[in-house]
Amino acid sequence: MLELLRSNDPVLISFAEALLKEAGIAYQVADQNMSVMEGTIGILPRRILVDRDRHEEARNIVTNAGLAQELS
Repeated sequence: MLELLRSNDPVLISFAEALLKEAGIAYQVADQNMSVMEGTIGILPRRILVDRDRHEEARNIVTNAGLAQELS
């Protein structure tokens, strides 16, 4: 899996998840449970990972949604 984006903004992560889900692209949110380790202050970013063969398609979807600046 390749990193698509990295953010500590839960709204952005949720939006990206919705875009990928709607497109039928499998993804994984990594580091989602790190808030337990950090004390829930939100400084550690979460990463969205997608399969290598769908990475370019996922990048295009996120870019078309106006989030190109958020891509890894």
